Amino acid sequence: MAVRRRNRRSTRFAPEFDPDFGDRALTDARHDIVIGRWQGVRDLLRDTGDDWSRRTHRLRLLAHAAAGSTAAEAWRAAEPDHPDAAVLRAATEVVRVFNQAIAAGRGTAVDRGRLDVAVMACLGAADARPADPMPWVSLLTVARLYEGGVGRAELRRWWDELRRRDPHNLEGHVQLLRYWSARWHGTHGSMYDFARDAAGAAPPGSPLPVLVQIARVEEYRYIADATRGRGPVRGFDQHWKHELAATEVRRTWERWVGGRSPGPARPEEVEPLNYLTHAACHAGLGEVYGELFGLLGARASWAPWAFTGEPAEQFARWRGDGRATS
Repeated sequence: MAVRRRNRRSTRFAPEFDPDFGDRALTDARHDIVIGRWQGVRDLLRDTGDDWSRRTHRLRLLAHAAAGSTAAEAWRAAEPDHPDAAVLRAATEVVRVFNQAIAAGRGTAVDRGRLDVAVMACLGAADARPADPMPWVSLLTVARLYEGGVGRAELRRWWDELRRRDPHNLEGHVQLLRYWSARWHGTHGSMYDFARDAAGAAPPGSPLPVLVQIARVEEYRYIADATRGRGPVRGFDQHWKHELAATEVRRTWERWVGGRSPGPARPEEVEPLNYLTHAACHAGLGEVYGELFGLLGARASWAPWAFTGEPAEQFARWRGDGRATS
């Protein structure tokens, strides 16, 4: 009997928190960075071509890997005229500035000169590879760290340059959404307005409607952080499940998932699909999250599950519920 119990435990479902979301080529390139090689990164970005969604996703994760090494600098030194080297170097600088801000603690101003250096790297990368949206995504990311934000004209220019290259770039939209959040330089209202406007203008099959669910997580994080240790916020138990929240989950599901090409989730879709799945679970929409877990399989992301409890436990529990109702 004891053996059977152990076997049942050993076969229990476990989510896969793969940082590359099943993108094996990306995993290999990030391993190259760890061992000090940059050639695999160059080849990966060459092979990615102008698939902007995948390229932006890969560059974001490559920059996080490169921030703790000298790989980006080594590539830039070896091939100073390679445009992809400039783009990765700029994205890596932005990650490093954010890491510095995190280490200093919230509320501590980041040295403006350090921010300006990152901005100049991004603008240089934009000149080196004019068609690429990633330098503009990087600029919208670093904009949050300026005390009081950046000037509206400058922010608008960066946003317009991104949209000129890739009007439905999800990562760029997420960065501007966070800029306009109450955590940074806006309000809950300005954040939701931005998310809903972008969602409403998105074509069928675009992931942009999930911005509304990302905004809901941002609001939850802000209020939870502000009230930590003082008990739950009055009425906040309905945050995920009131009528508007549930309606917006269904709308995202219909516009994005209903309009996308059939098949398993691409690596760059996994994290945003986890946001939608998380929202559907907390809204109690079993038919929605049942289908979404089918798209995801075992592929989980730490965000947003980590903001509402233990990620693996939540993912496994809700997935079990979804399979039971499907």
